[in-house]
Amino acid sequence: MKKTLVAAGIIVALGVVWTGGAWYTGKQLESRLAEIVNDANAQIKHNAPEANVELSAQGYQRGLFSSHFTLHIKPVDGATNTWLKPGQNIVLQETVDHGPFPLAQLKSFSLAPAMASVHTQLVNNDVTKALFDIAKGKSPFYAETRIGYDGDTRSDITLLPLSSEKEGEKVAFSGGQFRFSADKEGNALTLSGEAQSGLVDAVNEYGQRVQLSFNQLKTDGKSEIAAFNERTGSQKLSLDKLSISVENKELAVLEGMNLTAKSDVADDKKNINSQLDYTINSLKVQGQDLGSGNLTLKVGHIDGQAWHQFSEQYNAQTRALMAQPDVVQNPELYQQKATEAFLNAVPLLLKGEPVITVAPLSWKNAKGEATFNLSLFLKDPSTATGAPQTLADEVDRTVKSLDGKLVIPVDMATELMTQVAKLEGYQQDEAAKLANQQVKGLAAMGQMFRITTLENNNILTSLQYTNGQVTLNGEKMPLEEFVGMFGLPSLQPAQPDNAVPPVPEVPPAPQQ
Repeated sequence: MKKTLVAAGIIVALGVVWTGGAWYTGKQLESRLAEIVNDANAQIKHNAPEANVELSAQGYQRGLFSSHFTLHIKPVDGATNTWLKPGQNIVLQETVDHGPFPLAQLKSFSLAPAMASVHTQLVNNDVTKALFDIAKGKSPFYAETRIGYDGDTRSDITLLPLSSEKEGEKVAFSGGQFRFSADKEGNALTLSGEAQSGLVDAVNEYGQRVQLSFNQLKTDGKSEIAAFNERTGSQKLSLDKLSISVENKELAVLEGMNLTAKSDVADDKKNINSQLDYTINSLKVQGQDLGSGNLTLKVGHIDGQAWHQFSEQYNAQTRALMAQPDVVQNPELYQQKATEAFLNAVPLLLKGEPVITVAPLSWKNAKGEATFNLSLFLKDPSTATGAPQTLADEVDRTVKSLDGKLVIPVDMATELMTQVAKLEGYQQDEAAKLANQQVKGLAAMGQMFRITTLENNNILTSLQYTNGQVTLNGEKMPLEEFVGMFGLPSLQPAQPDNAVPPVPEVPPAPQQ
């Protein structure tokens, strides 16, 4: 009897603690909801200003163990361009189970204390109806978010399978699972997950039936805010297969695509180093194996503060463009203006005198591998003095040195051109003969114009530049001579405003 009373007392005590903690959590969340939404809107405005949307929380209803509210995504008041029309909104239904032991977590046997567990799903309205239709009347996604007492969050996002077939067009998606985590300040972020397959079957503008499908998409990445208020981190993306067909005939198949990108702060805590690695294990076009390729691109010595200034300037100019209806409604004009804004901000990136390295860019088939390597050391043009008088002066304001090398095995090039000729309808023997003639002709032409050399059955090009001097395949020459090889004009010395134009020479009179 005594043990029974003790056990009952413990259960009652735990119930009081749980109930009191749950009530407190609900009240605390209600008081902080406006702050959370304001922080989210600030992030949207900073990272995606062109979206022109904002969040608002409405209809908060607090219960003892759970609360409910809706989160609305709507156009910013006065915005002239947004992917949502005035009056439209996307609504998310939020169900919050209060801590310290949210019921939603207990159902999944997660016993770690947490402030809350949030279930999110899309609400069916005029904007989202099409998504509900292809998700068989269900929310196309839902998310389970755990909010820790330290403010960190973890969201498990489920994308439901989608299927639509009407008017001869078909869309199918297997669904997927993703996990997104963030710390209290939103500085450290992680995203990982995968989707098994997807298919789009439609008719293009030429009346041809086109199919695009993919298999096994995976992503895994993390990032954090660096000292200069910019993100650094790493991201991996892989795709087992991407297939494109036209009129039920396989056009192209890419297999084993992998992309890895990373950036980090250098040891001096001032510069950012970044690297991009990209590989394709196989490319087949109309059944012909064209080979595989990879690229490793490194960019080092990007000044962190300069990168932050570049981002701020480019984002500000982009926001200004988005506020101009005449620009936004003209895609070509918008692209032109956006490119100008980017180029205007680029000189900021040269402040740290960055180094660009390609090591290598390569393409490989059964007969060999062609490679291209490049090292480019840049200067900060703002440190240059005086006006450039020659083309070399102009280049030397930005380029410290360049070193590049291209190696193309003749057998590899012949094999590649053979496959291309077969795509054009030639039979194997004819294709091989034509490819052999083409590669030999290109090699001979390259040697005639001193652009390439032939060594050990490899077509080679070697190019170095520094201080106005070019070395092409071991032959040294001034930059102006190198440019003249291609018939390009060189920069003429600047003339003062009061310079007297030269008097043209009078040709001698013809003899009688």
